[in-house]
Amino acid sequence: MSNLKPDAFFEGISYVDFNFLKKHNITGILLDIDNTLIDMQKKMPQEISKWIEDAKRANFEIMILTNTNKMDKVAPIAEKFDIKYVNFAKKPAKKGFLKAASILNMDCKNIAMIGDQILTDVIGANRVGMFSIYVKPINKKEYWYTAWKRPIEALILKHYGY
Repeated sequence: MSNLKPDAFFEGISYVDFNFLKKHNITGILLDIDNTLIDMQKKMPQEISKWIEDAKRANFEIMILTNTNKMDKVAPIAEKFDIKYVNFAKKPAKKGFLKAASILNMDCKNIAMIGDQILTDVIGANRVGMFSIYVKPINKKEYWYTAWKRPIEALILKHYGY
């Protein structure tokens, strides 16, 4: 399997079905922040907030795994949902993913990484044996350091039939 291919594709995080996750023996979920949970104005759509609360009620262990070093993004979300996080993870490097798995005290094969980028979230998850879930970005407006990758990711998704 290619490290570029997500194990699953959803229109957005709120479309990720808990029964689907359970069927794949997923008990832990890592969430990216930028354009997966919040937009550039740090606003989280209500359906995503509800999904996180529902996931916690369904007994999934939820954690944030993000490349950002901006605590004003990470801390409020972690506090709001009472979840742990690893920031400045340097995805797709393995270290951040493995640190998150260690904090969750779970085997990588039982953790799903949900994110909006093939070149960070999907590759990194696949490299450590996590279940990779690609979701469409919640907003078209994004930072320059992500925007340049989108045409490449579009080709990758097309190649795999997504």
